[in-house]
Amino acid sequence: MWTYVAILVGLLLLSVIGYRVMIDVKPRIPRPTIGDAAHAEIGALERRLMEHVRMLGSTIGERNLHRPEALRAAANYIRRVWADQGFTVSEERYEVAGQSSANLVVEQKGSGRPGEIVLVGAHYDSLIGTPGANDNATGVALLLEMSRAITQDPPIRTVRFVAFVNEEPPYFLTGQMGSRVHARQARRRGENILAMFSLETMGYYSNARGTQRYPFPFGLAYPSTGNFLAVVGNLPSRQLVVDFLRHFMSASDFPVEGVATFQWIPGINWSDHWSFWKEGYPALMLTDTAPFRYPQYHSSFDRPEKITSGEYARVAHGTIQAIRRLAATP
Repeated sequence: MWTYVAILVGLLLLSVIGYRVMIDVKPRIPRPTIGDAAHAEIGALERRLMEHVRMLGSTIGERNLHRPEALRAAANYIRRVWADQGFTVSEERYEVAGQSSANLVVEQKGSGRPGEIVLVGAHYDSLIGTPGANDNATGVALLLEMSRAITQDPPIRTVRFVAFVNEEPPYFLTGQMGSRVHARQARRRGENILAMFSLETMGYYSNARGTQRYPFPFGLAYPSTGNFLAVVGNLPSRQLVVDFLRHFMSASDFPVEGVATFQWIPGINWSDHWSFWKEGYPALMLTDTAPFRYPQYHSSFDRPEKITSGEYARVAHGTIQAIRRLAATP
C-alpha cells in the first residue's frame, strides 16, 4: 500500500513540476488599453499585411520547387519590398535535387550591440498543391511589415530578417530546409543569435468554443477556443518564452498563450525554429496553431479570404512591438 502511495505522490509531484516549468510561463502583468491612435495604426497595418498575403497567396499562389517560376516570383516580390524599404538584400543559395534555392536575408544593424542578433524568419514556400495564404504568406507578410517598422527606430541589437525557402515537405525536418542551411552556417560563423522567432501560420482566429485542439495532454491546461496567439518553445528556450510574453502582453490586449516543453511532442518543432534548436540557439514559433485549428490547413482552400484579417493585424501589431522591445533591451 505504501508503495502505491509513494508512486502516487511522486506522480503528483512530477505533474506539479511539469506544470510550473512547461505551462505556467505567462507573466502576471496588466494588459494595456488600446487607444484610438493604436487602432488606426492596426487598421493601416491590416491593409498592408493583406496586400502581401493576396500577392503571395493568390496572385502568385502555389510556390515551391515543383512550381519554380512561382517560387522565384515570390522571392522577387520579397526582394522588391525590402529594397523599397532601403535594405540591401543578400541571398543564401544552395542546391536541392539539381535546382537552385535561396534564402533572402536583410539586417538592421544594432546601434549599441551589433554583435548580438535577434533573428526573425518565415518560410515563403507553400506545400505542393496549396496556395499557402495562411501557410505561410501570413508569416512572410508580418516579416515584411516588421522590417518596415524596425527601420523607423533602429534598436540596440542587430535584427536579422530571413525569408526561408523549402520548409514544406518533402524537405520538412531535413538538412535541405532553408532554415537548416542558415542555422548551420550561423553556428559555423560563431554568430551570437540571442533569439530566433519563426513566424508560422499567423492568420486564423475564432471565438467559437471547441475550435482549438491540442496534442495530449495540453488540452487539460489550455483553452478550447482558438482565439489566441501561441508562443511555442523547447525547455532551453523557456526564458525567451517568458520574455516574449511579457513584452507582447505589455503592448497588446490580444489573447496569448505560451508553452516551453519537449520538442518531440507533436507540433512543437513543426517549423523553422527547429533548425535553430538543432544548433543550440534559443528559438520560438509564433503561430495560430494551424494544424490544430485552421480547417483549410495544407489544402487547396488556404486562400486569402479565409484569413481573419482584423485579428491577424492585432497579433502582428503586438508581435512587432514585442520583438522591437526585445531588440532594444539593454
